[in-house]
Amino acid sequence: MRTYCFLCFLLLSSVALTAQRNYRVTPDPDVARVLDVFAEVSEREDKVEGWRVQILATTDRRQLETTETAFRANYPSVPVDWVHNTPYYKLRAGAFYTRQEADQLRQTLSKEFESVYLVKDEVSEAELLKMY
Repeated sequence: MRTYCFLCFLLLSSVALTAQRNYRVTPDPDVARVLDVFAEVSEREDKVEGWRVQILATTDRRQLETTETAFRANYPSVPVDWVHNTPYYKLRAGAFYTRQEADQLRQTLSKEFESVYLVKDEVSEAELLKMY
């Protein structure tokens, strides 16, 4: 009886293995092309949509530099950078994935700086990693 059960098991196993070998999945060429393009673009782009805290928007570059120096002295672990959209210089701090995370920094900074608010921005994955 044991031999019979063992032989049945071997027979069923070989049928299952044979059945697995017979199936091949070939993607549609258009779908494969789109997936390849998506993978290529994803590898090149390391930017994601995120949030920053805007500390200052001014037309005076000296004011921007003074505020940036003060910010760096008080918050050395928080990344800060500025962008120039003529005629305004905008000083922005942090790099956050969610609005709630950015809002915690905004609340802290609103005690020291006027007109602090949240802005949506593209942030790099490297910046996000530095914040955590």
